[in-house]
Amino acid sequence: MVVPKGILIGGGVIAVAVIYSMGAPSEGASSTTNPAACRVSVTADILNVRVAPDAKADVVGKFKQGAETDADPAVQNGFRKLGENRWASTEFLKPLAGRNCG
Repeated sequence: MVVPKGILIGGGVIAVAVIYSMGAPSEGASSTTNPAACRVSVTADILNVRVAPDAKADVVGKFKQGAETDADPAVQNGFRKLGENRWASTEFLKPLAGRNCG
């Protein structure tokens, strides 16, 4: 049986759209669903974001001074959790007023 090329392409586009829409709502939902959720501002010139709460852990990102990001109230070993495998030193993060950062 031969399936026309147009049907294959259209089906692929629909499958990608369904998969994308299933994963999208969970990303970054904390601040939009709860305005009191933890959000912090960076006070360092450049702040390294690490894969684990350890100064020797691999750097997976960076923030410039004044940048704001959602965060988790969890603090471990002097690092605040910013997301899955994303930690930054609490020394250089200032919770925004009215936000619940624990």
